[in-house]
Amino acid sequence: MSIPVHRDTDSRSCGASTTVAGQGNVYANFLLISVDGDPNSHGGGALSAGSNKVFINNIPVVNHSPDGASPDALCPPLAGDHCSPVTAQGSPDVFVGD
Repeated sequence: MSIPVHRDTDSRSCGASTTVAGQGNVYANFLLISVDGDPNSHGGGALSAGSNKVFINNIPVVNHSPDGASPDALCPPLAGDHCSPVTAQGSPDVFVGD
């Protein structure tokens, strides 16, 4: 099964975008690939990587399967997807094979 990698600026279900902060040297489609713990543009929302066999600098890669995340900074006032944001976008042609 081919699962797209999630990247910097890819969208989340809450309307935010991912901000890659955990690595700075591996790209897909000219965008940094997201890794475990990367936040979103609303603040907070650390991603929980779904990949258990693909790592960048010993940090698990985030898939768009979708992968989940912790609540972001808009969870208390707005609730909904801000309290359990997931990936909503991934690479069109770079996939994780696990």
